Amino acid sequence: MDYADLRKKWLEEDLGPLEAKKKTRPRVANLAGKEDVAPLYGPDDLDALEPAFDPARDLGVPGRPPFTRGVQPNMYRGRLWTMRQYAGFGTAAESNERYRYLLGQGQTGLSVAFDLPTQMGRDSDDARALGEVGKVGVAIDSIEDMRTLFAGIPLDKVSTSMTINATAATLLCLYIAVAEENGVPRDKLRGTIQNDILKEYMARGTYIYPPRPSIRLITDIFAFSGAEVPHWNTISISGYHIREAGCDAVQEVAFTLADGMAYVDAAVKAGLDVDDFGAQLSFFFNVHNNVIEEVAKFRAARRMWAALMAERFDAKTDRARALRFHCQTAGMTLTAQQPLNNVVRVTMQALAAVLGGCQSLHTNSYDEALGLPTSEAVTIALRTQQIVAYESGVADFVDALGGSYAVEALTRRIERRAYEYIARIDELGGMVSAIEQGYPQREIQNSAYVYQLEIEKKERVIVGVNDFVQDTAPMPVMKIDASAEREQVERLRAFRAKRDAGRHAEALRRLDAACRTSDNLVPLILDAVKADATVGEIAGVLREVWGEHQETLVI
Repeated sequence: MDYADLRKKWLEEDLGPLEAKKKTRPRVANLAGKEDVAPLYGPDDLDALEPAFDPARDLGVPGRPPFTRGVQPNMYRGRLWTMRQYAGFGTAAESNERYRYLLGQGQTGLSVAFDLPTQMGRDSDDARALGEVGKVGVAIDSIEDMRTLFAGIPLDKVSTSMTINATAATLLCLYIAVAEENGVPRDKLRGTIQNDILKEYMARGTYIYPPRPSIRLITDIFAFSGAEVPHWNTISISGYHIREAGCDAVQEVAFTLADGMAYVDAAVKAGLDVDDFGAQLSFFFNVHNNVIEEVAKFRAARRMWAALMAERFDAKTDRARALRFHCQTAGMTLTAQQPLNNVVRVTMQALAAVLGGCQSLHTNSYDEALGLPTSEAVTIALRTQQIVAYESGVADFVDALGGSYAVEALTRRIERRAYEYIARIDELGGMVSAIEQGYPQREIQNSAYVYQLEIEKKERVIVGVNDFVQDTAPMPVMKIDASAEREQVERLRAFRAKRDAGRHAEALRRLDAACRTSDNLVPLILDAVKADATVGEIAGVLREVWGEHQETLVI
């Protein structure tokens, strides 16, 4: 008897009669696209795939295409993932203190959160920045702030990730300038700038310029960094914020890889070599509560990217075809009610990220639904990663769930459905055109709406929110003192007063002229930050030439 016959017999003689007599618990269809999990997975599920499952083709070995099993041959047996806790608040001095604390607690990389004015290219004394300075991240206006932010931190030994998009070129230049002042040459720097503007139009909203000139700036960063900052990841193509906005796992993979293809296509058309800049691309994914689907998601994304880079862009090197990714636990799953429950959620998600083969990981703090995390909460979040790494045993395995009938079936399912989305995006003219037409935004909104309805109807149980509810004692919440904004504005104005006005004006004039040509803008931005131009002033020059993006209203 083969397994298909055995399962048929089991369904007819065991499962069917049991469920006819005993009512099963209510469950929500929990896979992407509102599909339900099968009652049992077996080898016949893999035989039924089109084409049938082939371990040599579909899995391969870790460190080689299609990278389903991981991008390094020995994965965490060789070196653990980078433990990179996202942090930044208030002033540069306050954030520097937090970074030093985290490094002292065993964190192995930095991840910088910037406030909204910095992300939006507005200086701290801009009228639009009022009330937002230092609130959701650190305020960085100038090279002086950047010096303070990284004071006493060895930039030749620590890799730094910066979550910054519209103003990414400016923050990268500030980082380079400060490193060189401290004797660290730019070709020794390691880190990542997020620099993924397309997802801002879809999900996050911290865009400044229209999509097409924004992509021009991104390709300028690719070209500059390939020659000058070779160990820097020039972009972190981000599904994280798309998932936070409400998409499902399939949409996260499809829209993230479609964004990636748009950037690669633009860079190739600009004359860059895909095997050169492709080696500096990285990705950033969310990790949610459905552990098995999330593991399958990461495996599918790796396999798809390896194929897309080879088939569409003729990438030849393994490095250019390998999807390396940072992962962060899902902020939208954190609850303000019974916040200590979030420790458990984050632990499940961290385990899924590790089983899925992430290269670096941020674990959220249990109090982030209430405010910026306290030192205690941040420490527990870091300790969560360390316990998974050193006590769970999972780091000793490479792709421990590889070959699981359920995982392999779900991996192929996510791959197939993500390719269907990509085909639709191709029909619309590519991802930039699709965004301009509101297609991914609409898909995300629809998924978010269905998910929220399930919670409100109590079809989907959120512990402590719509079931198992109880009162809990108030938690301490971190607050940013209002005086921090006043002090930041005073520092900024003092900085402007002491700079060389002629050198500053000439640097901005040259940047303005270059914006009107096809010249690479990054060297001009680097000159401007060294001439003490501020983040807002540099963004203002580009605004004047390129204008500002007007959001596409999608209903």
